[in-house]
Amino acid sequence: MGINIGIDLGGTNVRVAIVNKNGLVEELLQEPTEVEKGHLHTIKKMVNMIHTISEGKKRIDGIGIGAPGPLDPKRGVILGPPNLPGWDEVYLVDEISQHFSANVYLTNDANAAALAEATYGSGKGYESVYYVTVSTGVGGGLVTNGQVFHGAQGFAGEIGNMIVQRGGTQYSNLNKGALEGYASGTAIGNRAKELHDIEGGAEAVFDLVREGNEEAWQIVDDAVDYLAVGIANVTHVVNPDVFVIGGGVMNAGDLVWTPLREKVKGYVYEELVPHINLQPSSLSGDAGVIGASLLTR
Repeated sequence: MGINIGIDLGGTNVRVAIVNKNGLVEELLQEPTEVEKGHLHTIKKMVNMIHTISEGKKRIDGIGIGAPGPLDPKRGVILGPPNLPGWDEVYLVDEISQHFSANVYLTNDANAAALAEATYGSGKGYESVYYVTVSTGVGGGLVTNGQVFHGAQGFAGEIGNMIVQRGGTQYSNLNKGALEGYASGTAIGNRAKELHDIEGGAEAVFDLVREGNEEAWQIVDDAVDYLAVGIANVTHVVNPDVFVIGGGVMNAGDLVWTPLREKVKGYVYEELVPHINLQPSSLSGDAGVIGASLLTR
């Protein structure tokens, strides 16, 4: 039996790991993505990292990659994500496959994390798991019966582009009024700077909330309210058994979790209130590589 490799391709770092059958990361390499040097440079780096981590091991059974969207998982193509500028129509699976005999698979990074959490994390044992990450951006993925639901073109689960404020703020290449522009860590930091000249991003805003700053609290409360709207919308469309929520913003703990759980209940059918199940992610930073490795099994 060979090894399974999971890759988490991000705008800042590339992480390559060997993940065993129990979902444990046995070895891990991390290097800067260096996106400014172009996609061919980063792909060469990924190939070298795979060779390094697999040297002296048994054969590679499969290579799974989680990457920022938009992308086409069926064709294995990156379609120009904001976090990877210059990666337009990059046939990543074909590029990697030229160097290895193993099958190579590609999915959205949020889908990879969703699959990991559904299999080994806070979603384990549930039939349907909707994963949401709230960090620099907002992403999501749906797993039912252990399988990622990609949708017809691979865009299923993209909660970050859901419109929550018609004609509102535009962030990156998303819709005006998209959830990511109101509930992400970037949105919190931008709003704090715009309204109150608060520097330091979302982390500084949360620090001020802990100190009792009313203006900072209002910014966070508004962001949590928009996040609750997004989760309620997904609830009425998908009605998953559990929402698993991760990302840097959720590390603020009760400052986010306590109001979020209450606010969601206010936006769903009364009959659904007792069944709303929001859980923190449990796999932390390894969810991406673990989920990517699961694509190969």
